[in-house]
Amino acid sequence: MVLLLLLIVLAVTVASTPLLDRFLGRNAGWPIAAVFLALTVLVAVQAPQVLGAGSALEYSRPWMPSLGVDLHLRMDGLGWLFTMLVTGIGTLIMAYSTRYFPPGRRLGFYCLMSLFAFAMTGLVLADDVVLLFVFWELTTIASFYLIGLSGLTADRSAIRTFLLTAMGGLALLGAVVLLVVRTGTTRLSEILADESWTREPVFVSVVALLVIVAVFTKSAQFPFHYWLPDAMAASTPVSAYLHAAAMVKAGIYLAMRFTPAFGDLLLWNSVLITAGLVTALMGAFFALQQTDLKRLAAFSTVSQLGLLVAVIGVGTPEALVAASVHTVAHALFKSALFMVVGLVDHQTGTRDLRRLGGLRHRMPVTATVATLSALSMAGIPPLLGFISKENLFEAFLNAPGPGWSGPLAGIVAVGASVFTFAYSFRFVHRTFFGVSRSAEGSREAGAEEAGIGFWAPAGIAALGGVLLGLTVPVLDPLVNEVAVNTTFQTTDAHLVLWHGVNAALLMSMTAIGLGSFVAWRSRVGDALAGHDFVPVTGVGIFESLYNGIIRLGRRAGDLTRFDSPAFHLGAPMVLIIALASVVTVVGVDLPPVAGQTSLGLDWLLVGLMAVAVGSAVITRSRMAGLALVGIAGFTTALWLFFLGAFDVALTQLLVEILTVVVAVLVLRRLPRRFHGVRRSRSALTAVIAIAAGLCMGVAAFALTGRRELSPAAEYFLGNAPEDTGGTNVVNTILVDYRALDTLGELTVLGVAGLIIIAVLRSSDLLPTHDSRQVTVSPTNAAFDPADNTVLMRTVGRFLMPLLVLWSLYLLFRGHNEPGGGFIAGLVGGAGFALTYLAAPSDRAARIRLAYPAIIGAGVIVAAFSGFLGYLDGSFLKPLHAEIPLAWGGYFHFTTAFIFDIGVYLAVVGVLLTALNELGLERGRGSTDGSGDPPAPDQGEESVGAPDRSPSLDGSTAGGKR
Repeated sequence: MVLLLLLIVLAVTVASTPLLDRFLGRNAGWPIAAVFLALTVLVAVQAPQVLGAGSALEYSRPWMPSLGVDLHLRMDGLGWLFTMLVTGIGTLIMAYSTRYFPPGRRLGFYCLMSLFAFAMTGLVLADDVVLLFVFWELTTIASFYLIGLSGLTADRSAIRTFLLTAMGGLALLGAVVLLVVRTGTTRLSEILADESWTREPVFVSVVALLVIVAVFTKSAQFPFHYWLPDAMAASTPVSAYLHAAAMVKAGIYLAMRFTPAFGDLLLWNSVLITAGLVTALMGAFFALQQTDLKRLAAFSTVSQLGLLVAVIGVGTPEALVAASVHTVAHALFKSALFMVVGLVDHQTGTRDLRRLGGLRHRMPVTATVATLSALSMAGIPPLLGFISKENLFEAFLNAPGPGWSGPLAGIVAVGASVFTFAYSFRFVHRTFFGVSRSAEGSREAGAEEAGIGFWAPAGIAALGGVLLGLTVPVLDPLVNEVAVNTTFQTTDAHLVLWHGVNAALLMSMTAIGLGSFVAWRSRVGDALAGHDFVPVTGVGIFESLYNGIIRLGRRAGDLTRFDSPAFHLGAPMVLIIALASVVTVVGVDLPPVAGQTSLGLDWLLVGLMAVAVGSAVITRSRMAGLALVGIAGFTTALWLFFLGAFDVALTQLLVEILTVVVAVLVLRRLPRRFHGVRRSRSALTAVIAIAAGLCMGVAAFALTGRRELSPAAEYFLGNAPEDTGGTNVVNTILVDYRALDTLGELTVLGVAGLIIIAVLRSSDLLPTHDSRQVTVSPTNAAFDPADNTVLMRTVGRFLMPLLVLWSLYLLFRGHNEPGGGFIAGLVGGAGFALTYLAAPSDRAARIRLAYPAIIGAGVIVAAFSGFLGYLDGSFLKPLHAEIPLAWGGYFHFTTAFIFDIGVYLAVVGVLLTALNELGLERGRGSTDGSGDPPAPDQGEESVGAPDRSPSLDGSTAGGKR
């Protein structure tokens, strides 16, 4: 339960952040930091159980049992390490943020940061590959919003980061699918322990490449390294968390987690070592060139991540020991350095190294914190970074492959460390030592030390690197357990500060000596800063590829981008004819017709439909065409009634009624008649239409009554009453058996309603006035909207409540008799349509209900009923209860009914949207946002006298134009 408790507490924290933000503003970080600290302590006390003998904490609960996917959580040594980093560093960052941001509300930051912590915790604890992928993508989404939270200047950076990391997510999804299909399980621990799939070289190589892409995109490895410095558009607390303990560490975690499967694979070893060392060397060199303190820290992160990825690629237990130690060291010194960047920026107003200098006199505590962190990053004893760097060097010397591969890897790692020392020295020296380069009287010249609440989190992180360096043996149980978890091999590593003179120590001394020389020769990096040694940038390449893909897509779309529906309908019609012709040529052996058919009634309905369709084809009037299409629809509904499909028939009937109402509103914005077309086009479309109609008619005649009841139909008819408690099989299929599909359709319906609002309110669509329209002055009741709607208003006053009651009746009975949420919603919408049509004016017709909120409520209610299913183990699984009635007997209640209520609300909301948005006039340029039309121009004559009748909310309105 400890693992589930971690996720629940973090989820509750995410949900509570808006309330905390509302009342505490930036100080909301304090209670959140307290929660993170409590979770850190909770995880820490699990160490005796987790760090020993390969033991682990596990929790499992059904999630999607029909797919074999469960909520499997597992904390071993590796999971414990990364969970401690997520919550521990998160505690410091949340406390730091309370003083970094100015006073006032920061709605969004704390919510997204807590969401990121939740996603990272779920990622490192997930023992199901599907669950791991879900949390992986959640980190991508959270990081996108966190970067974009900084304003318009960060939008493009957020998009670039999102697209690149999402590409890695797709690669991970491909690996997940392949692994699940091949192994038959989604349990990550079982997949890694299963040796069957690793015996196939081609398969394991494909999966390894997909995982490598996911790792490289998340951990900013060449050639995907550019997104991390680009993401510096985010605020400093975001950078400190994402690049020290969260976002980039997700890629490191994934690489370490899959090492048992790929550690002995040459492809895995060579790609990770090569790309990692290239990234380390390149990132270190670019860091030395930077004049922006934050970008220097960003490129240094790229370099350190390269070393981590490369040493993971070595794959030996000693290499994974080194990776785990450096992961801890990097999290401490990098979070501290980013917080120092924020301190300097906040107190001086600049991050430009060309304007900084001499801050140690005015900010001595910050200078001390920065010095300790930079020394750890540079690998100077007795800090933890020195110990981790020496373990890295020793691991590289034992890299797999030819005899020269180990020394070569060691040389490249030393080269990267040379620049690491140089840019670490540049970070501290150019900021805090030397002489101040600030103009007299400038803000940076008068900077002062920040308060203890601001610098304390950075100081704790820096001090952690010192204490762990001096007491490094305390990490022995952790690093040995991580080695066991990541290589399935036991090791007995002993971390010490001094282990005598050996190759690793000589490599460290070489890096420090050469780094000092580079810093001196380059004037602490000034000689290199500002020069473009590489003619292209990663961001530039990305933008070029992005724009090229967009242009290619636009040109490809131009091939099929036509306004005329004929071009879109022609292709499927021709395809239908071709397929029917092939079937006819091949021949189909049809069994005899089963049962009797009412041929007389069938042919009568066919004739009626043929007349309606034929007349609709030849008419020039849009209104007549709408009426004739409606006749064809009503004929179809009547046919369905005769066939016994009452649910489908009732739905068809209601849709036809409401389609006519909505279509009439649309037709007001179109000319009265269809535009003329050439006879050649008419002949061609007639041939296509007749051929397609004959093919479909032959198919209907051939298949009607010739098919036995399918096994699926037999199952539903036989098991629906027992499984769902309902006898209406159509409704039970929609809300019980395939509720997830219905939820998707419901969401699409809701989005369509919101699109109607957005499009019509942004495009200012107005009726098209026909030049032949005659303006008639009111001389009698026939032209007075207040008088000629008396009959409809009178009938509607009584019929509207009846329709609403009928809709509720259909909603309640839908599980056992024809009805349900969709049909009931259509009936309720028809009641509102009647009220609208009976109104004498636009203003009186306006239905003053919050229809967007009704749509949203419908989707939320339906989704909420799905979460109730978790009480029985699965999303959207209906729960059933027998409720005793006062007069005897029982009422069968099911949560599928709540789902149906959501469908009902969404359908009603969309219909109200169509009536209000399509039916009400808006003056050109109206910006009131209410939907009310402006008053008529005084010089313009309108049809009908001004109306003063009450609207649906009791207000009065002017006449209908």
